[in-house]
Amino acid sequence: MKITKKGDILDISQTRKEIDRIDREMAKLFEERMAASKEVAGYKQKTGLPVEDKQRENAILEDAAKRIENKEYLPYYIDFIKSNIKISKSYQKRLLGGMTVAISGNEGAFADLTAKKVFKSANDEYFRDFAAAYRSAEMGESDLAFLPLENSFGGDVGAVLDLMFFGSLYVNGIYESEIVQNLLGVKGADENTVKTVLSHPQGLAQCREFIENAGYEVRETASTTEAARIVAESGDPTLGAIASEEAAKTFDLKVIKNHTNEQSGNTTRFAVLSRTKKEPSDSDDRFILMFTVKNAAGALSKAISVIGNYEFNLLSLKSRPTKLETWNHYFYVEGEGNIASDKGKDMLEALGNCCNNLKVLGSFKKEEKV
Repeated sequence: MKITKKGDILDISQTRKEIDRIDREMAKLFEERMAASKEVAGYKQKTGLPVEDKQRENAILEDAAKRIENKEYLPYYIDFIKSNIKISKSYQKRLLGGMTVAISGNEGAFADLTAKKVFKSANDEYFRDFAAAYRSAEMGESDLAFLPLENSFGGDVGAVLDLMFFGSLYVNGIYESEIVQNLLGVKGADENTVKTVLSHPQGLAQCREFIENAGYEVRETASTTEAARIVAESGDPTLGAIASEEAAKTFDLKVIKNHTNEQSGNTTRFAVLSRTKKEPSDSDDRFILMFTVKNAAGALSKAISVIGNYEFNLLSLKSRPTKLETWNHYFYVEGEGNIASDKGKDMLEALGNCCNNLKVLGSFKKEEKV
């Protein structure tokens, strides 16, 4: 609406009334948007998705730029949309402040440190082992479980793969985190007083060269932080723990030696496990399947060929004993591509015809490094 004149004075009263009307309409739309944002927060809580999604934010901004005809307004409209996104994320973080994440270990465990980076507003719940953390999410006592899949040096975490095969949770995302192991001990301990080191089998495997060169005995524990706790409570300078610097702070231990893992860039991949499967999206480019094959010649080869024939890239193939029958195995597959596409649906149908117990664990975007 244009500003009109009353004599020689500009009359903006009508224009201001128009702005007030627009603001009232925008207030209604704002409430609708926040209600939708609340639903999104509920979905993220069920599926274990973090509030931050840069890919989605960029898509919103790209779409927003196409809506404005008067390009003079465009930079201001983009700022307006960015403000809306920021407000929505702030609201979602408040709503998700009560979300609980089940991890194996105590405060200061590598899963705990990584989960806090991914789910900044959630509360970690600590469990003695992988199975207890998994069952907590499965039974609804925790919103999701955050468990390690594999380490770049120590290999697969077989116990977690078994839980995924026999359990009911879905994988809705994978995150990579660099792991730095350290030798911890009580006050007065050093590399010479320590005779036995304690840690989770993965921690011991990652530091095998250091341990062997030092001539230490080893003792396995349920987690790296469990090892730190035992050493702290023992007060024994002959015991050392392989764990994080944060675990040293938590249990008031000294760091005897930093970076005891023999591989620089030592990385662990963590899976977000939830009772609700994330809805596939067009941006998904990774998937996880598990299956058994029929006891017939070439059955596994046929299943692998199906994946390739539909032009999906096989990134990983692992086998584990089912423990139900002698020499009977299940197979874990990670692939590249979008199984929500028509080609993906056809691939899954064909795979189902040549496999037993085909299980689609999840469809998600390529893992993020945190």
